[in-house]
Amino acid sequence: MIISTKSQVQAIYNQAASRKWVLPCFCSENLTTTEAIFAATQDFGRAHGIKHVPIIIAITNNYDHRSQTHNYTHTKDDKTGLRLFVNDIKALAGPGCVYEDLHVMIHLDHIQFDLDSDLLKNDLSDFASIMYDASTLPFAENIRMTTDFVKHHSDEIVIEGACDEIMDATGAERNELTTAEHALLYATETGVDLIVTNLGTEHRATGKDLKYCGERAREIKAQIGTKIVLHGTSSVPNSQVKDLFHDGICKVNIWTALERDSAPKLFAEMVRNASKIADQKTIEMLVEEGYLTKKCLTNEKVSLGHFTNVYRQDIVFQEMKKIVKEYLDMWYVI
Repeated sequence: MIISTKSQVQAIYNQAASRKWVLPCFCSENLTTTEAIFAATQDFGRAHGIKHVPIIIAITNNYDHRSQTHNYTHTKDDKTGLRLFVNDIKALAGPGCVYEDLHVMIHLDHIQFDLDSDLLKNDLSDFASIMYDASTLPFAENIRMTTDFVKHHSDEIVIEGACDEIMDATGAERNELTTAEHALLYATETGVDLIVTNLGTEHRATGKDLKYCGERAREIKAQIGTKIVLHGTSSVPNSQVKDLFHDGICKVNIWTALERDSAPKLFAEMVRNASKIADQKTIEMLVEEGYLTKKCLTNEKVSLGHFTNVYRQDIVFQEMKKIVKEYLDMWYVI
C-alpha cells in the first residue's frame, strides 16, 4: 500500500515513535534497488509477524551531487526517470501487487529550490514527503525560502528542511556541525515538520572513516524534540548509529552503502566466473595484460545463466537485501 496523504504519513511517524523506531529512507535510482528494498522489508515483516511494515523510498531530481531521476533511464531525462520510479513503485506495492502489504512512503530528496522549480509546481500527491533544500543559500535566505514553501504546501505533504549543508565527502571542504541554537531558530521560523542537521556524517563517502556526533544530536533534541533527520549514514559504521531514536532522530537516509557494498560482491562473482561470462579471447587478453591470473582460464563454456543482465542484477539484489535487513534490524526494535 502506498501512503501519501499527510495525515496517514504523520500517523506512521507517530506509531514509529511509540515503538521507538527510526524510519529508514532508502534512495534508489534503478528497479533492482527499489525491489531489493521492498523484498528485504517484506521478509522482515514476515519474520516478525508484522503485516504493514513502513518503509520510505526516495529519489533525488536535479540535485547536482547525484541526480537520481537522470540515472533511472538512459534517456537521462529527469521527468521520464521520475515517472518510471513512481510507476515501478505502484506496480510493486499498489493494490493487488507483490508488496502491497508494506506501507510504502515515497520521498523526494534534496529537491532544489531553484533547479527543481518546475517539479515544485507540479502535483505532489504521489509523494509522502519532500526535502526542500535551500541549504546552499545563506542561513537567513534559506529560512526565508523554506518558510515560503511551507506556507504554500504544509497542508499537503510532510516537509523536511535542510538547516545546514552536509558536505560532499568527495571534496576537501568541511563545515561545522549544526548547533542547537541554529536548529531551534530554523525549526521555529520555517515551521517544517522535520529538520535535516549536520551531525558529522557526510554524503557519498567511499570509506567509513567519519564520526556520528550523538551528543550534538541530543542537544538539538532538547530544543526541538524527536524530529531530526540524519543524512550521510553510509560514512560511518553501523555500530555508531544503532541507538538513534534516543538521540532525537526519527528518519535516516541511506543510499551510498547500498551501491558501495554490493558492487564488490558483483565484482568478485564475475571474476570467479570469468570464463562463463566472457569469451576465451577476452580472458586471455586480460591475463596477458595482468588484470586476471591464469586461474580464470578454466575453459568453461560461456553460459547464458552468467552473461545476462539477470545474472548481474540478482547478485546485486541479494546483497542489497542483506544491507537493508541490517538497517531494519537496527532501527525497528522488536
